[in-house]
Amino acid sequence: MSEEKKESPPATTGRAAKLARPNVLSLQPYRCARDDYDSGILLDANENALGPTSLPSNSLDPYDNSMELERYPCPYQRGVKQLLCDYRNGKGTVDNGGIQPENVFCGVGSDEAIDLLIRIFCAPGCTTGGGDAIMITPPTYGMYKVCANVNDVEIQSVPLTADFDLQIPEILQAVTPQTKLLFACSPGNPTAKSIPLSDIRKLASSPSYHGLVIVDEAYVDFSSTHSATSLITEFDNVVVLQTLSKAFGLAGIRCGFAIGPTDVIQLMNNIKAPYNVNKLTSDAAVNALKNTALLEKNVKAVLEQRAIVAKELERLDFVVKVYPSDANFLLFRVKQKADELYKTMADRGIVSRFRGRELHCNECIRVTIGTPEENRKYLEMLKIIYGELTK
Repeated sequence: MSEEKKESPPATTGRAAKLARPNVLSLQPYRCARDDYDSGILLDANENALGPTSLPSNSLDPYDNSMELERYPCPYQRGVKQLLCDYRNGKGTVDNGGIQPENVFCGVGSDEAIDLLIRIFCAPGCTTGGGDAIMITPPTYGMYKVCANVNDVEIQSVPLTADFDLQIPEILQAVTPQTKLLFACSPGNPTAKSIPLSDIRKLASSPSYHGLVIVDEAYVDFSSTHSATSLITEFDNVVVLQTLSKAFGLAGIRCGFAIGPTDVIQLMNNIKAPYNVNKLTSDAAVNALKNTALLEKNVKAVLEQRAIVAKELERLDFVVKVYPSDANFLLFRVKQKADELYKTMADRGIVSRFRGRELHCNECIRVTIGTPEENRKYLEMLKIIYGELTK
């Protein structure tokens, strides 16, 4: 019998019950076959017992179907969650025993978590003058706005300072009773700057704001700032988003997490698709979380290259500013023609990203730290193309 059948009933108390949409709170989650049984002769889920018609390429010869791809995956990914908790608890200073699997939602990248949080806590109605709202702090990750628009939710905005810091008094003055989610990207994208945990504490503890503080930590493993997961056992309104796409180098498997209070996480599990994380993704995630020594080796290598690329950019007379970085990329400003520079380089085979349309990012380009050879070629072409465009 599957232990996942022991998942808690819908949250009826706590912060989540006060904030969530009534229809979500009363929802009876879909019960899938693997909620009840996951071993024995399984004739309950209309799977094909004859086996899969294909396997991953490296499992075809010799044939290896040890993952039993003809069977549905575990609905709650407890093995992945436990490994994530073990790693994060070992990295931080978390009180009360640290985060547990019950504090973790596992989904299709952190984008699924962003969408679910908005659907759970924000009533639609922006286009008709009603509904709830989210708060963002541009320049920031674009999916917060996309998901809010898709769900017809109002977008409130208090920009970062020109130095990419939160304006906490202004944020707390701007929130309304309809503000259910406040997104703080740390390290930021495209800013590459971490938000001090002291700032997150101020937002989470303020009597002026009663919603959830969502800390998006896609790049946290490249930062010297401690993860906000250390706040999960202290505050009932902090949710942290993480992903295996960046430091773990697994963007192709689409695996991300929301880490937060158990009542919030339970609601996310209640409304997610029954089998949102597939077995191939789960297998790769487990292997990655068991091999964190390689993760840390790769992070060290990226940080070393980041310092080299930043130093080389600073030497260029047409580079006005190289912003400090807590991520695996650099944001820098050139004197002119940043958009043309980006496009011409991309057309010749080296692709970065123009960020000049973002607030405070005039004439800015964002470049990911690649291999030493990729970085060398980028810098060489950058000098050549800029010279061509400005001669």
